[in-house]
Amino acid sequence: MNDRIYVGNAGVDAAGDRGWLLGHFKPPGDPRHSEDVEIKWGVHPPGDERLEWVKGEARTALLVLISGRFRVELPGRSVLLSVPGDYVVWGKGVDHSWRAEEASTVLTVRWPSVPGYRVG
Repeated sequence: MNDRIYVGNAGVDAAGDRGWLLGHFKPPGDPRHSEDVEIKWGVHPPGDERLEWVKGEARTALLVLISGRFRVELPGRSVLLSVPGDYVVWGKGVDHSWRAEEASTVLTVRWPSVPGYRVG
């Protein structure tokens, strides 16, 4: 296989790294290593939630619903993603939290990929 090409399955690969498929945390030389962007395949059982809000977010994020019902909490606004393809984007500095109202799969893209940044 060409070392600049990686072929995988999001469901299988995501299980090995808390859902993250691409970002600064992948080993240098791996085609999935990126300082520019992070991509996550999130599979959440019903009721799964981030209890502690992410505060002082240093990245912009896009979250796309693949399946299920998924709620994103933002300052002064609650966004329900209920139809596959529904999405929400928030910018740097926007605090957020989330909850899976049903079993849900979401694709998250964040940029840039910030080394050392991790919230529980």
